Amino acid sequence: MKRGRDSQRQRLYAWEDRVVAPHGGTPLPFAAAQGMVDAIWAELGLRYPPRVEPLPRQATRRMADANRLRLRLPAAFPPWVLLHELAHALSSTQDGASDGHGPVFAGLYVQLLERYLRLPADRLAASLAEAGLRAELSARPVFVG
Repeated sequence: MKRGRDSQRQRLYAWEDRVVAPHGGTPLPFAAAQGMVDAIWAELGLRYPPRVEPLPRQATRRMADANRLRLRLPAAFPPWVLLHELAHALSSTQDGASDGHGPVFAGLYVQLLERYLRLPADRLAASLAEAGLRAELSARPVFVG
């Protein structure tokens, strides 16, 4: 786990805008988020899901953010935003170490997109490679084991 420069961040956001966002679906209300996080966490066989909090009003440069202990979301958001932030929670430790938007994050994100948005993992992996992004497709939550 690293705490330095997030070299894939901008390219991953561009990839997400091109490949994931068009399949975003109907925006979800903030009130539904904690139940969804709890359910997904349980389906993954994990305990102690992160807490969902409102994104502060002054956070004008980001859609959402997350770490191992909390997800901060706006009043309404596309389903892929929740999955993106869950991938951050899964690729972070309690002490703040994180993969950023690196290979572990990208691999976990692909797994979540395949499972919950039904996007084909092979197409996601190919599009990541075309965008020059690395993904560890067999990644597991960093705090397990």
